[in-house]
Amino acid sequence: MTEPRRSVGFGSRFGWLAAVVWLVYLGQPLGTIWKHPPGLARDLGLVAIVAFGAGYLALFVRLRAAIWRRRSIPPGQAAAALGGLFAIGALIIPSAGEDWMVTLVYVSASAVLILPTRAALAVVAVLVVIPVVVPQFVPGWEPESGVAFAVLLAAVAVFAFGRLVERQTQLLDAQQEIHRLAVAEERARTARDLHDILGHSLTVIAVKAELAGRLLEIDPGRAGAEVADLERLARDALADVRSTVGAYREITLATELASARTALRAAGVVAELPTSDVELPPARSELFGWAVREGVTNVVRHSGARRCVIRVRPDEIEVLDDGRGPLVDGADGPHPGHGLLGLRERAEQLDARVVVGRGPGGRGFRLQVSFAGALP
Repeated sequence: MTEPRRSVGFGSRFGWLAAVVWLVYLGQPLGTIWKHPPGLARDLGLVAIVAFGAGYLALFVRLRAAIWRRRSIPPGQAAAALGGLFAIGALIIPSAGEDWMVTLVYVSASAVLILPTRAALAVVAVLVVIPVVVPQFVPGWEPESGVAFAVLLAAVAVFAFGRLVERQTQLLDAQQEIHRLAVAEERARTARDLHDILGHSLTVIAVKAELAGRLLEIDPGRAGAEVADLERLARDALADVRSTVGAYREITLATELASARTALRAAGVVAELPTSDVELPPARSELFGWAVREGVTNVVRHSGARRCVIRVRPDEIEVLDDGRGPLVDGADGPHPGHGLLGLRERAEQLDARVVVGRGPGGRGFRLQVSFAGALP
């Protein structure tokens, strides 16, 4: 199955603008550099601050692409990028003086974004100390507690943003997994329903076709009636398939008992079915209908039985025959397949129990679906 593509909207195409907005704080050192007397220091400062802003943006875009692709920047590359960003920022010191410390805010934010948590904490701690300690050793500089606070605040804000991005990524993964499971469940449901519908209908059609073939020379009139039944059954099967694909087909106990009577009679099996309707909730009626369909299909197709009994109670249904029965008591029968598996899945959805095995006295086959609790 093709994995759903992530939506590509304004946020995914222009998310880098969020990093551009924060470059406004470089205006302070830029203004100081611009006021510096013309010369090598001023030119170096201008080039360095432009390179610093470009490097910060490039690092942001690189990290964003790595997150989108479920990858991380290798530690060596991350350390080199961070060191390079710090060094470029330091180049503006000759022209910007103590205002260069504004660049530490960007280095702090970048460290939290690209380094492992412990390494990022260590880097942020050093960057917080620099604006307070370094000015004490440089004549004319004043300790910048405001810059130190900004460095710490930027680290905390970016850390929170990173956790938000991580949660968003997990949410996207969860949504994709839910979509995948829903598609898989729908495919399994459709396969199960088609198997149950066609398995039963085609079995009855095959039995009637065989009977009609034997009656052609003995009793042409009855053979014609069987052929007419074949046409009706084929049309019913086609309608069932169409309604299954359209997801509006309804299975009930009453309709399946009527179909079972026809199928058993065509197969020459004596049928003992309930003579009165049992009032059941819709969900239970549908489950018992599937049980009748599966049980009768097995009787007609595999059992070689001469007699089939269906007993219905409000909390239980039983299908019994006097045929070969399972090879091992408790097994799914002589020819286990998808039908009983599908019936078990339906029963589990309603907290019902499916039991298969030998019939009373160790003879034949017994299929039982029962509820232990209250009506669903």
